[in-house]
Amino acid sequence: MLEIRNINVFYGDVQVLWDISFEVKQGEVVALIGANGAGKSTTLKTISGLLRPRKGEVLFNAEPIHIVAPYRLIELGIAHCPEARRLFVEMTVEENLDMGSLRGEARLQRAKTKEMVFGLFPRLSERRRQPAGLLSGGEQQMVAIGRGLMSLPKLMMLDEPSLGLAPILVREIFDIITTIRKQGTTVLIVEQNVKQTLAIADRAYVLETGRVVMQGAGKDLLNDPHVKTAYLGV
Repeated sequence: MLEIRNINVFYGDVQVLWDISFEVKQGEVVALIGANGAGKSTTLKTISGLLRPRKGEVLFNAEPIHIVAPYRLIELGIAHCPEARRLFVEMTVEENLDMGSLRGEARLQRAKTKEMVFGLFPRLSERRRQPAGLLSGGEQQMVAIGRGLMSLPKLMMLDEPSLGLAPILVREIFDIITTIRKQGTTVLIVEQNVKQTLAIADRAYVLETGRVVMQGAGKDLLNDPHVKTAYLGV
């Protein structure tokens, strides 16, 4: 479904990604793991068209998208839930969800999809008329994921969905990711919660200083000595 081919990405004159390549197959959960500054979020921004590679290409369903305007990608079936949620804090929960379904089939299916989202996140249904800025961090993350689902994505990209959440909410978010995958949405996740991420990932790639240094099945990497030492504190 998604193929990243040998991309180099810069911020100004500073190179951040070096010849990165990986793929995401339809129906998978694929994880990008690594320390702060490894280039994980930069990779997602490049896929979303917010950054342009100076070298290499990004393909979605065999079509190049690194030359496509970012707003067009939502119509192709790519949703990006950014780090720090980026909600419209003065708008209600329901209005934030509606913002994910402004075009095409997503707009036509809005009511049906919204009920699906409320089924995944019952607390959002209870708070549908509250301003998003008054919600807890966990509830705001639910809104961010729900807003992404409202676009009827084929590929959902999640950037640090468990950041700053209490452990019980972290487990809930990862359960939701598993449910999203079972419902047919492919997931690419960036996370520093390495243990839980690798436990649900079909495959994972390890980024260090802007380069892919390891790859493999999630459960295999979970037992890898280097991953244990560097990211699990074992």
